[in-house]
Amino acid sequence: MKLKAKFIIPLAILLAGGIFFYDYYFSAKIQEVPYADFYAQVEGGTVSGAKIASVKIAEDQIYFEDSDGNHFKTQNPDSPTLKEFLLRKGVVVKSEKSAAQLVSLALDILFYGVFFVIIIGVFRKFISPNTFKVVRKTGVKFDDVVGMDQLKSDMAQVMQIMKNPREWEKKGVRLPKGILLEGEPGNGKTLFAKALAGEASVNFIPAKATDFESMFMAIGPLKVKLLFAKARRRAPCIVFIDEFDGIGTRRNYSGSAIETENTRIVTALLNELDGFEPTKGVLVVAATNSVQALDPALIRPGRFDARFKVPYPDAAARVQLVQKYTGAKKRAASCSDQKLAQLFDGFSCAKIESVLNKAALLASQAGRSEFTLDDVEAAIRAL
Repeated sequence: MKLKAKFIIPLAILLAGGIFFYDYYFSAKIQEVPYADFYAQVEGGTVSGAKIASVKIAEDQIYFEDSDGNHFKTQNPDSPTLKEFLLRKGVVVKSEKSAAQLVSLALDILFYGVFFVIIIGVFRKFISPNTFKVVRKTGVKFDDVVGMDQLKSDMAQVMQIMKNPREWEKKGVRLPKGILLEGEPGNGKTLFAKALAGEASVNFIPAKATDFESMFMAIGPLKVKLLFAKARRRAPCIVFIDEFDGIGTRRNYSGSAIETENTRIVTALLNELDGFEPTKGVLVVAATNSVQALDPALIRPGRFDARFKVPYPDAAARVQLVQKYTGAKKRAASCSDQKLAQLFDGFSCAKIESVLNKAALLASQAGRSEFTLDDVEAAIRAL
């Protein structure tokens, strides 16, 4: 580092000296003349015996050159009519921006540059190709989903059609464009969609209603197109849209900005679903807990061909869930699978897991290694 500095400083001095030497001995000498002489020469008089060929107007000085190549300068009176006067006399005029003007121009360029970078960054964030991630392996199978035996059976043939759509097309059977899963929150609709993709060994693209929301108008429909374009490229593929009632609500032509954007999103969904071809191998699975709120055009046959109810777990499923969620938790002998399953009648899968976790936490807070029925009942009341 010190060695570099030893050479850089003398080099800089030498370069500065060279520039000064060239400017002093070789650059054109500029003679200063009164403004009156300059004006008279432009009108036809003589200062150097030659006509003025070109003029450069700077902030405080006027530099001009005659036809013999001599250089002069004079004061700039900052007259608004000077440039027009020179042009009328056939003089070539150049204007030199002042330092303040250059700084102002630089700041303007910087401002607009930063502004456009921010705008581009915001739009890239909202409509980036990475908005919707493609999951190649969900890591979930039907064995990981407790209950829903009838639903699993119904989906078996759908998986076969997804894997070999052209073979089924020869039999006159096409892949359903969409499957609607209806059920209360926490009953495993998302888990089932992942398991379906895992069993079929196809790509999985998860999305939710909030992914299509934006502070900018028309971004929502663009995201819909982006999602389905990516799904077609990754076919065979399952597109899962959670909270479907958040973007597929009935269209309302009230004229408000929110309703207008919602209408555009629904219209984009309709166009994309209608654009599917049976051989593309793309299946849309949507989850909702409010079918009544959905636009009728979205869920008609030919778009969402199948609708399945995801119910609360039955007695047998609740026993399996208790066994699954207790896991490493220690429980008292009174907390049998059947007893807990009976207590959890009408509970969703997620609520059962939360109750058991809360019961174990209450037991730990009381200094006990095992949770009891009292802990479970207290957890139920707390949730």
